[in-house]
Amino acid sequence: MRKGGVMHKGGRSLRRSFFKNREGSSAVEFAIVAPVFLALTFSILEAGYFFFVEAGVEAANDKAARLIRTGQAQSGAMSREAFFDQICNVVELYGDCEKQLTVDVARFSSFAQLAADTASPICLNGDASDDDLPPTSYQTGGARDIIRVRVCFTHKSLSPGIGINLEKTGDGAVKMLSTSVFRSEPYEDS
Repeated sequence: MRKGGVMHKGGRSLRRSFFKNREGSSAVEFAIVAPVFLALTFSILEAGYFFFVEAGVEAANDKAARLIRTGQAQSGAMSREAFFDQICNVVELYGDCEKQLTVDVARFSSFAQLAADTASPICLNGDASDDDLPPTSYQTGGARDIIRVRVCFTHKSLSPGIGINLEKTGDGAVKMLSTSVFRSEPYEDS
């Protein structure tokens, strides 16, 4: 045994004193709990932001689709760019429209034709330009036509757990899709 009783019988006293010592235990507990707590907190915040952005994309699509449904886009000869800007004015708060937003407006002669259309929505990668993608359509149709307005906005997630089972682009951004299908109102064609 050493003087002071620190070591005797193969270091048992040293081990006992190490495990009985409670100084710094809260720091160790915090080091174990803090990463999990922070990851959970940031994931909850990002999930909330994700749903906020998705609600904004839905609202922008509904607002812009109404212009076609009521005939305002057709009677005012609204261009593809002007229609895109109608949606971009709402979603530009969430990111760069030029790199994250695509708008596709298609006319169908019947709901059966619409149901038969199984083409995937076109979404930007964030790194790609419009030139790298297949062209989107802009067919506003006329009175009583069946129209589908499809908006895709991509959002890169900061938390790896958010959007695990969601469809993503080539660069890992989550696709937020909003689709409006309607028969336009019987407005007066000009």
